[in-house]
Amino acid sequence: MNLVDSCGWLEYFADGPNADFYAPALEDPGSLLVPTICLLEVFKSILPQRGEDAALQAAAAMHRGLLAPLDATLALRASRIGHDLHLPLADSVILATARAYGSVIWTQDIHFQGLAGVRYTDKR
Repeated sequence: MNLVDSCGWLEYFADGPNADFYAPALEDPGSLLVPTICLLEVFKSILPQRGEDAALQAAAAMHRGLLAPLDATLALRASRIGHDLHLPLADSVILATARAYGSVIWTQDIHFQGLAGVRYTDKR
């Protein structure tokens, strides 16, 4: 499975410089895992910039993958991971989700650089 970080979704939707990096993962919805925290971050980012219709379209595209809710067990795992690796909250949830589902994270977020199970590219 592939888990694209929120920054990857935003890059892809905006057709940014790294959009091609994310395309293989995002264009294969059968192997796509979407943490609900990514849904939150992407919707929250697009809403003030491009309006509710665009944010809802992005959310609909994200629903093509398997949604991974944040439950109590995952929240506690994310807390421990965040503590151990000094990660921000959302990154902790994303990493815990990827590990729980055996997914590869696709990202340009420097917090993930060098971690096992991560496909990282530099932000351009």
